[in-house]
Amino acid sequence: MPLILYSLLALIIFGVVLLLLTPNLFRPSPEIQRFYNIATSTREDRRTIGGKEQIQSRLLGMAARLRISLGLAEDKRLKARLAAAGIYSNSGADAYFAAQFLVPLAGVVIGTLVGSNMLFAVISLGAIGYLLPDMWLKRKISSRRNRIRRSIPDALDLMVICVGAGLGLDQALLRISNELVMSYPDIAEEFNQVNLEQRAGRPRLEAWKNLADRSQIEEFTSFVSMLTQTDRFGTPIISALSRFSSDIRIKRRQRAEEAAAKTKIKIIFPLVLFIFPCIFIVLLAPALLSIESGMQGIGK
Repeated sequence: MPLILYSLLALIIFGVVLLLLTPNLFRPSPEIQRFYNIATSTREDRRTIGGKEQIQSRLLGMAARLRISLGLAEDKRLKARLAAAGIYSNSGADAYFAAQFLVPLAGVVIGTLVGSNMLFAVISLGAIGYLLPDMWLKRKISSRRNRIRRSIPDALDLMVICVGAGLGLDQALLRISNELVMSYPDIAEEFNQVNLEQRAGRPRLEAWKNLADRSQIEEFTSFVSMLTQTDRFGTPIISALSRFSSDIRIKRRQRAEEAAAKTKIKIIFPLVLFIFPCIFIVLLAPALLSIESGMQGIGK
């Protein structure tokens, strides 16, 4: 009997000591405790979602569900075109699909309001509405490529300065993307994308090749070839960059001279159709009026 009593007493003492030491033995690490405090925070979210964002999210959700129900998988070519237009969000494909569905529907509805020849109006406006998103995307891609092409010489000059000051190519790329975010946001976004791909573990040449494939710009393709040759033959990167930057400057000046030479041809049609008739009217109208008055005087 005393043995059982002593055993129960020892078990009770052990349980009390274990309960007292439990907070210290099983205390979470500071990182886990910080995450727990953030997750269980009672602070209210002060950000309010407006009606426009709610309608947009609902439309995109409906477009995604409709696309999934129709069995339309994600088009890699469409994602590449959206990336070339600067649209990297996951909802970009859903927004494009919604536009291709809603804009022709709106064209059909407008076509039904036409009184005469309603069938032709419905078919025409529906076809135009189906083509409008693709035309908008092509125009956005073209304008973005032109903006990037105009900003490449300045970006390369900054790269030459940064590399010549002692920075590596990756650090120079990050510095340039931060410096050009206000003046040239498109090329800064592309450089930031290259930097993110390199941080994710992708090799440098592969990241730059993805940039060239995504943008479809000749200068980036030449830049990738220059980096490949530099890496293969061990050429100093600063000399290769300086030479490449000067070549890009020469090409930009040649394009400007070519555009200036084309204006001489392009201005012929406005001159012949609009300016010359006005000049002829101003010069010949007084003479014709005086001749007409003289003829009337002779007739009398």
